[in-house]
Amino acid sequence: MTKITRLFDFPYYQLEKYSSIPDALVTKYNGNWIKTSTEDYIEKANTISRALLRMGVQQNDKIAVISSNNRTEWNIVDIGILQIGAQNIPIYPTISAEEYEYILNHSQAIYCFVSDVEVMHKINLIREKTPLLKEIYTFNEIPNCKNWNELIELGKDKSNQNSVEERKNSVTTEDLATIIYTSGTTGRPKGVMLSHKNIVSNVLDSAPRIPFEAGNSRALSFLPICHIFERMILYLYQYYGVSVYFGESIDKISDNIKEVKPNVITAVPRLLEKVYDKIYAKGTELSGIKKVLFFWAINLGLKYEPYGANGIWYEFQLKIARKLIFSKWKEGLGGNLDLMVSGSAALQPRLARVFAAAQIPVMEGYGLTETSPVISVNDMRNKGFKIGTVGKPIDNVEVKIADDGEILCKGPNVMMGYYKDEKLTNEVITDGFFHTGDIGNIDDGGFLKITDRKKEMFKTSGGKYIAPQLIENAMKQSRFIEQIMVIGDGEKMPAAFIQPNFDFIKEWEKIHGIKVGETNQEIITNPKVIERVQEEIDHLNSKFGNWEQIKRFELTPDVWSVESGHLTPTLKLRRKIVMEKYKHLYTKIYS
Repeated sequence: MTKITRLFDFPYYQLEKYSSIPDALVTKYNGNWIKTSTEDYIEKANTISRALLRMGVQQNDKIAVISSNNRTEWNIVDIGILQIGAQNIPIYPTISAEEYEYILNHSQAIYCFVSDVEVMHKINLIREKTPLLKEIYTFNEIPNCKNWNELIELGKDKSNQNSVEERKNSVTTEDLATIIYTSGTTGRPKGVMLSHKNIVSNVLDSAPRIPFEAGNSRALSFLPICHIFERMILYLYQYYGVSVYFGESIDKISDNIKEVKPNVITAVPRLLEKVYDKIYAKGTELSGIKKVLFFWAINLGLKYEPYGANGIWYEFQLKIARKLIFSKWKEGLGGNLDLMVSGSAALQPRLARVFAAAQIPVMEGYGLTETSPVISVNDMRNKGFKIGTVGKPIDNVEVKIADDGEILCKGPNVMMGYYKDEKLTNEVITDGFFHTGDIGNIDDGGFLKITDRKKEMFKTSGGKYIAPQLIENAMKQSRFIEQIMVIGDGEKMPAAFIQPNFDFIKEWEKIHGIKVGETNQEIITNPKVIERVQEEIDHLNSKFGNWEQIKRFELTPDVWSVESGHLTPTLKLRRKIVMEKYKHLYTKIYS
């Protein structure tokens, strides 16, 4: 059996352990799901490797890949690049052309693969400013552009396969595999250098926590593959012989789930919040006994505790709720979904409870790009699941809490460093421990809990510390609040900018027969809306100390998004940019 020490060992391991899985990688083209077997995956990866060698690609050359959606080609190109000792530089498709320019030049990428017209357009805007970039290849057929199929043709001749094997054999587990540029909430993106060992160790050390049925499970992949979370998960799927179907887009996820009927998906908390809100909205449309039963089941789910902690009577009621109500949730999510894995940001405990009650548990984990990424993760088995925590650290990863509450991490998953930035590398890694920048604690059971970002905590003028993420996460439990940013550094009290949930407010308007306005601007200035949001704030404020409570807020008409700059590609707040956008509201609050 192939010993996995390098990333390109995963497909070969899959072929040996599970034979050739017919739907190892599946992508939808023109309305049809097209399957690629494990054998074809490896064959095409070798074809790409042969083509790259004929194009003169040397060890340690950098090749960028930018794709608007996850797809089979991405994985083939990834393995094709890695097994000749070059490095894959994945880039977020949603960033600006100027950021493309910076990353392509900083990484010194010599070739680039792009998915579609939109990405190609942005590349063309900065093409003349990237002198090292020799050529761009597209996955989709685009007129007057070179296509990746040209490389498939170039690599068909197998006469240089021995050269590919020589390159493969020369790659060690300690070698650099990829440079991932973090989206960053401020400033220029940092190039995180991850070795084969960093990511391989993270896959193998996370694997015992994942309750897959090896060789007989199906996954739907739609989180950006350029992010280390989804990318590591894809290697993990290959290790477990999981069939991977790639979602068409976030907009079509609901349809894709029904078509694919996956056993597992990965998601970010914002997406899970939207799923729950959609289910909840359907419940409000019910009437009579159906509506009563629906909300009875919801309320029961919100009290859920694992391992029968609520007693026999609760478990009896839960059994009925699962049969009558929660089974329909599962049907709506394809019928086979047994597991959701969540990362990137804190998951609201209510969601962890209600989905676990519905027998679609969310395995919440924690990590960073710099840690490849998993540091800890919840596991329903062996009492390894605790709501409100991110689980216990995975094997071979040591976690400790610094005197100031910062989470420190040490292990084979910790990055090699930041590309071309030794000074910054030395600032974040001391004595082998990576400083995560997150504040947290480890309880008596060994479970890790995150409370906030160290850099995002601030003091009011009264000297009280405020942890904004904690407050924001609680406030987003309100269906009226889509996005929120807590402010008040150096001021006498905390306040907030809020983007209302405009879709829900329009539903609320219909239910109550009141008029709140047609445009977003009219909605945010409507006294009834402001009053209703104030009620939500007052209710949720009761969970916090007086000094932490939001005393004032302003509603914004914009829909906060990645494209408009409010959010990073992983849907975290770009606090500096949000503050800049709403300086006038800040002045209004604190003047």
